[in-house]
Order: sequence, then C-alpha cells, then structure tokens
Amino acid sequence: MAVTDEAIEKIKEMIVSGALRPGDRLPKESELAAELGLSRNSLREAVRALSLIRILDVRQGDGTYVTSLDPQLLLEALSFVVDFHRDDTVLEFLGVRRILEPAATAMAALRIPAEELDVLEGRLDALGSQPSVEELVASDLEFHRGIVAGSGNSVLCSLLDGLSGPTTRARVWRGLTQEDAVSRTLHEHRAILSALRDRDAEAARSWATVHVASVEQWLRSTL
Repeated sequence: MAVTDEAIEKIKEMIVSGALRPGDRLPKESELAAELGLSRNSLREAVRALSLIRILDVRQGDGTYVTSLDPQLLLEALSFVVDFHRDDTVLEFLGVRRILEPAATAMAALRIPAEELDVLEGRLDALGSQPSVEELVASDLEFHRGIVAGSGNSVLCSLLDGLSGPTTRARVWRGLTQEDAVSRTLHEHRAILSALRDRDAEAARSWATVHVASVEQWLRSTL
C-alpha cells in the first residue's frame, strides 16, 4: 500500500470508529502525524485527497474539520466522475437508472405529499401537449427529480441526480428523431403521476420501469 493510501485509511478508521465525528476539528498536523505514525508529508497528501471528495474541510487559518458527512455532499464526487463518461457507456447509465428509479418511484408512492403531486401536475399542465424537445427534456429532469425527492431517501436522490446528466443527450436525441417520443413521454408521465395519486407503489414502479426502459430500448436499437 502506498504511503498516502495508508494515511487515508488511518484517517478513515478514525472517522468510522467515531474517534473523529462530523464537525470535529482534526488535531494539529504534527500531533496527528505522530499519533498515526505518519510523516507530515504523507498526512498532508491524505488530507488533500480527503478534502477533494468532501470528507474533510480545510479552512485556511482555522484548521481541518470533518465535514457533515451528509450523503448528498459525499456523492458530489460521483457527479464529477460521471462527467467523464464516454458515449458508449450511456446504455450502462440507463441500465442503472432502470434499477434505481422505479424503486425510488415506488417509495415515493407511499411518501410524497399530495401538495408535491399538485406541483408536478401543474408543471405537466403548463407544458402542454406539444412542447419543444428542449422543454420536454427539462421538464422530464424536473419531474423525476421531484418524484425521487418524494421518496425521502437522500442517498437515492443524490445517486440518481448524478446519473441523470449522461442520459440527457440521449433523451434529446430521441426526442428529435423518434416520431412519437414526445407524446409517449407525456403519456408515461401522466401514468406515473396517476399511480402516485392512487398510492399504488407497484403501478408506480411498473410505469417508471416502462418509462426508463423505453429510452434504453430506443438507444440500443439506434446504436
């Protein structure tokens, strides 16, 4: 194991064991290096790496702190990595969405407040029956983000938000080239919303699966 990796593991162990808790300030560099049996250089590199993935927060002139460790904060690193996807991995991102999003939609059927459903329906009504592809894709992103937020699971929210980016171009492409893409998307959104209104988790899961799978199937046949 590289020296920096060893330093990262030792700091991670302190956080996992509870020796360092969210919001805690790390001991002085010289003290922590001695406590962990590390050189100050390797400790410095470890702190730098852990700050990049939002585990630690380095505050100039104040010290280094453990962040809140909130899942949404930590999963921001996933969004950064996802930005480097290649076009040939879009199908894989869609495959992951097809696994996670129906589960989140089923959870939302039991938890999302009626007021939030009213907001989603209002946005669909405002969109009309013949939106532009750009308007439709923007609405699609907001529609799904609202439903996933209604699941009450912040980890799912962050994961799916990070995965939505790589599939956006495929959605636009489909809207421009597939004849009935706009009407199908609007119909599927209405069906999902109806299932959520009925608090029917399995119907919501099924329609969400159909919705994501239709983009995946179209892209697979096109490629």
